[in-house]
Amino acid sequence: MRVLARAFALMGREKDGLHRPGQDQATGIALMLAAIVGFTLMDSAAKQLTMTYPVLQVVWARFVGNLLIFMLIFRGGVLTLMRTRQPGLQFARALMQLCSIGLFFTSLQFIGLAEATAIMDTNPVLITLGAALFLGEKIGPRRIMGIVAALIGALIIIRPGLGVFQPAALLPMIGAFSFAAGALLTRMVRSDSVATSVMWSAVIGSIVTSALVPFTWQPIAAQDLWLFAALAIFGTLSQWLLVRAFSVAEAGSLAPFGYTGLIWAGFWGWLFFDQLPDRWTILGAAIIVIAGLYVWSREAHAAQRDP
Repeated sequence: MRVLARAFALMGREKDGLHRPGQDQATGIALMLAAIVGFTLMDSAAKQLTMTYPVLQVVWARFVGNLLIFMLIFRGGVLTLMRTRQPGLQFARALMQLCSIGLFFTSLQFIGLAEATAIMDTNPVLITLGAALFLGEKIGPRRIMGIVAALIGALIIIRPGLGVFQPAALLPMIGAFSFAAGALLTRMVRSDSVATSVMWSAVIGSIVTSALVPFTWQPIAAQDLWLFAALAIFGTLSQWLLVRAFSVAEAGSLAPFGYTGLIWAGFWGWLFFDQLPDRWTILGAAIIVIAGLYVWSREAHAAQRDP
């Protein structure tokens, strides 16, 4: 999930002394939990909309709505927030986020919300792997075992080679890789503020999707306007809650609570779409959670050892 990837990315920034949050852990956890509920509600709105509208149009609404809300909040400060010494990296990071959201929303047309969320939750361990491969961070055999276990959990959910295999299940897996790439790029633009990175994502996502959406545009029915509004509001509010959580508590203490998104995804999937995850999805998700928590514990231990 995006929440977990953000936590792992910020843990790297804390080690570099670039992100020094406060110590109000209880408030941070409460904000984190609220952000997760909001993100899963955003995903639920996206799933409902993709049943009627082209995915590109739903992704466009997510980014444009996000940008409009930011413009209302920051007003004349938008251009100031866009200033960066690393525009190429910010552009690449924004494209990775756009790809991950597009792939995830596309998968929701074909598979359950819980399944897609569980597969996407492999991205924290992918960030750890990518940091070792591309950023030169140390990775020991224990963390490698955690990464392998998480990927096995994803394969149990996807079940390639079996009669129940759904090719669309590969979409969130690819989305997890692209999101992990975006998180690694976030570490590389560590001199920029979180607000700058968020604004770049909103602007680039809006520009790219606005250029493409006319080719697939479908008139929006009046009764669906509230769903499009909910998509933007939940996405923006959840992002704000997430940033606030990281500003008052340490990312390492917040990371485990990101997995509560699996519970909410399963609940919303049952409540709104009458979809319950099967036993294989539950097994695979459990393996992913255990592996992710194990890798997180190793990351936290390394952060304490090398302040």
